[in-house]
Parts: sequence; structure tokens; C-alpha cells
Amino acid sequence: MSCHISREEVMSMHNVKKALQKTFLYTLVYLKIVKYYRIIKRKVHKFFSKIKKRVKKFIKGKWNVIYRHYILKILYPRIYKKYSKLPVDEKKVVFVEIRLPSLTNSLQLLYDKLYMETDLDLHCHFLRNTFVSRKEYRERCKAFIADIATAKYVFMDEATNVNGCFEMRPETVVTQLWHGCGAFKKFGFSTADAIFGASRKDMENYPFNKNYTHVTVSSPDVIWAYEEAMRYTPESGVVKALGSSRTDIFYDEEFIKSAYDELYEKFPAAKGKKVILYAPTFRGRVAKAKSPNVLKLRDLYEAFGDEYVVIMKHHPLVRKLPKIPQELIDTFAVDFTTGMSIETLLCVSDICISDYSSLVFEYSIFERPMIFLAHDLDEFFDWRGFYYDYDELTPGPVVKTTEEVIDYISNIDTLYDKSAVQKFRSKFMSACDGHATDRIVETVFGEDYKKNLRSAPLPKAPYHLEPSADDFFKK
Repeated sequence: MSCHISREEVMSMHNVKKALQKTFLYTLVYLKIVKYYRIIKRKVHKFFSKIKKRVKKFIKGKWNVIYRHYILKILYPRIYKKYSKLPVDEKKVVFVEIRLPSLTNSLQLLYDKLYMETDLDLHCHFLRNTFVSRKEYRERCKAFIADIATAKYVFMDEATNVNGCFEMRPETVVTQLWHGCGAFKKFGFSTADAIFGASRKDMENYPFNKNYTHVTVSSPDVIWAYEEAMRYTPESGVVKALGSSRTDIFYDEEFIKSAYDELYEKFPAAKGKKVILYAPTFRGRVAKAKSPNVLKLRDLYEAFGDEYVVIMKHHPLVRKLPKIPQELIDTFAVDFTTGMSIETLLCVSDICISDYSSLVFEYSIFERPMIFLAHDLDEFFDWRGFYYDYDELTPGPVVKTTEEVIDYISNIDTLYDKSAVQKFRSKFMSACDGHATDRIVETVFGEDYKKNLRSAPLPKAPYHLEPSADDFFKK
């Protein structure tokens, strides 16, 4: 039986199809098919994209676990063990900044003193965690570990699991100066299993605060908080109320005068006016730190443009800064996140607006008004928590809006309670009396300090000219 279809029959069928294509029903069916085909295609693509992302995330997570285990449990301990076989250099003092590219806070003041007064061999390491590639960070850490393996003294002002991944030789004295005063928002083991912190198991496996000989704090009243956060017992005597070295400059009249000179040079509009400092802490995790953008500068300008100027100082970990309205820049408001140090700005500010930042402890030394713009207090408490009840702790009004800020400043002469700030200062800053650096040096170095004194002091340390030990392996 033949299945052959003649040319005439094919043409006839084609003509029928063309005729059908011109009908409304055919067009409707065709469009429906196309529509559902596209919907199904998108859903299939979306499904496989999700699978791809999940697989990537899973592989990356597993790789990160393996990588972290390798560097913190194998590579770094091996390097330390190798170099710790060498004799300790009794004159070597190592300073380490975990994230920032230069010595800051207490490290800077202590470095100045040692550089000018002694002939100790000072080394600096800038690990730049989260600011450089993983490879470069690893190399910097390797250099740091090899260097401290033969150091007599090590100083840091922030926590790192690099320092906690091996047992430090007993001859090395490790001092944690910490970068803040008082005890405000929780950190370390105080945040274990919280949203902000890692799991307790992870913290125990990769400790961030280990091998310390001394931890210096601003007051006896906060020792308990640091012991809790860093897992030291009161019997260990590691946490000591020696004061914060960085606060010594607030008692230096020459420094305060230079602070005003710097302000007027960089922000001429501040001359003859009072200064409002807005310095909030960051939100989120350290690697993706963000700053709140709730203070309405235009409203402040309308209320106080003739009497005040505003300086913005965001946390140094924040990379994308909130913008100041163009018409207010340099005339009413300026961002000095990178332009001036926080120590300098605290000296020249008449009012400080913050939220959960520990800088309010230092600012209390000046006994000036503080405003706490805590618009997300409940969320931040759930995220991280505080060592003390927030409303009882703060020596100034707790507000949520710019309108409330304006209302307080408008009536500051009658609303400001100086006694509350003095009480706050007495409780949290009693060891910060302008002589903290001297006490720290005496505690850490003892008689060794006198043995290494120069015959005549040198000028102030030129940090940018000092050789860095980042290239330790190249020497």
C-alpha cells in the first residue's frame, strides 16, 4: 500500500493551514501557546538559577570551612612553631592593626612614647582584614606570626583569631589595649549564638581573644564585661583598669589647641559657631558595615544655621557614606570620616549626637551635652545587645527623630543635666586621668623600660617613614 502524498495534496494542506492562520481562533490559540511557553521557560530558568546559586553557596561554604581550618589549625601554627624555635629578641616590640592602614587610637600614643623615649626595636603590621584580597591578607598574617614568634612585646587594639590559633610562648607579653572605652554594645563571647555573633562552638574552636597577658580597660566597673567577652576569670588578673592610652590627649592643652586650628583650616565655616558632631556606629556585619542615614541636615540647617555647624564622622569600617545635601556642603555640614581623627573632633565639638558608639565614654571627659539618636533601638538590641540597660546608661536624651534632636538643642540650656554626665564619667572612665599610657608602660615593661631609655628623647615618630614588617619574609 503506497503512503505517497502527491504535490497537489501537500499544496492543498498548506493552503488550508494558511487559511486557518488568518482566523481569530488560530491566533488566540497560538498566542496562548507562546505565552505559556515563555512562562514555563522563565520558571525553568529561575528554578535552575536557584539550584545553581545554592550549589555555589554550598561549595563556597564548604571550601571556606576547609580553608579556615587549614590556615588557622595547620598553616599559621606551623609558621609560629618554626620561628618560635629562635631566641626571643628582648628589644622587639610589635604593633598590629587588624583592619586599618595606619596606627590608630591607643597604639599611636604608645608607639610615640616608645619611639621618642627608648631604643626598642618597633615593628608595625597592618593586616587589612576585609580590605585586601584573601591571598594578600594571608601573606600579611604569615609575616605577622613569624615576627611575633620572636618578639618580647606585642600590642593590639582589636581582636583577631590569627593571634588565637596557637599557644604563645611564655616569654612574650601580649597586651590588648582595645579600641574603645567603657562597656556599651556586647562583643566576643557575650554575643555567642546571638544574631551578630558566631556560634559558641565556633568561637571556642577559633578564639579571637586568646594569649593576652594584659587587657587594659577604662574603669574597674567594666572589668566584668571584658572578662565575660574574652573568657578570662577574675582570678587570672588579665583585665586591668589601667585606663585607655588614647584618652591622655584629652588632657593635653596643646593638642586641644591644635585640634581647633585644624578644624578652622579644614572647615572655615566653623569659625565663630558651635559644632554638632554626629558620630553613629555601624550597622550589620563588619565586612558590609553600613551607617544610618536618619539625621535630616536640611531641618537642622533651618533651625540652627546661624548658630551651629554639623560634622559627620561615620565608623571607619563604613565604605559607602551617606551623602550631604550639595547646598549644605562646606557651609553648614561636612563629612570628616576620613578628614579628621575622632580624637580631634571630640575636642572641638560642643554637642555630640551618637547612638551605640563607645566614643560617648571618651566624650564624657569634656562633660558636654550628648544626644542619643537611637531610631532602631529595638532592632539593634535584638541584633547585638548591651551590657547595661540602655535608657539607664545614657547620660542624655534618647530620641528617634531629627525633630526631637532639634527640640532638645533649642532648649539645651534648661534641659542639659551636667551631673548625669559627671556620674557617667565617674563610673565608666575613672582610670582615664591623663596618665594611662604611663601606667600601661610601667605594668607591661617594668624595669625593662628604664634599661632601654635613650640619652635624649627623639622628635615625634614619623609613621609614614617607619619601615613596616609586612615584608618580613623578604628581608
